[in-house]
Amino acid sequence: MSTKQLEKLIEPLGLLVVDDNHYMRKITRMMLMNIGAKSIFEAADGVEALDVVRSVNPDIMVMDWDLRLLNGPQIMHIVRSPGLFTKPFLPIIMLTTRTSRTRVNEAIALGVNEVLAKPTSPTLLRDRLLSILVNPRPMVQIGKYFVPEPRRL
Repeated sequence: MSTKQLEKLIEPLGLLVVDDNHYMRKITRMMLMNIGAKSIFEAADGVEALDVVRSVNPDIMVMDWDLRLLNGPQIMHIVRSPGLFTKPFLPIIMLTTRTSRTRVNEAIALGVNEVLAKPTSPTLLRDRLLSILVNPRPMVQIGKYFVPEPRRL
């Protein structure tokens, strides 16, 4: 895909950046803007993130694992529960400073679409967005939660 085609895919998206560190939110926002995003919302903690999802209905959420009030795993349990939350299919990219196999597997089990190590780069962030947009995985219900269908190896 050309850069113009990529920007046309990303430009109309509403993106929510959730991080309790103001500086990291600013960096992530700048990276998203540099790859063509125009509509970016921010939240500083888990409770605010859920409020923003309910009020502005973003297309994709980019969220840190470690948050105040509600952390990433707690948010995932709420968002992926159709009885608790109105948007259980929301694509989510999880950012984390700890990328052990255990952490990545836990994130996948919680229903994140993509996992990225912090600090990240605009290229990796763009690639994860494109994975969600160009090659979306259907959501499947496992127990009482919705999760992206596991990738085939």
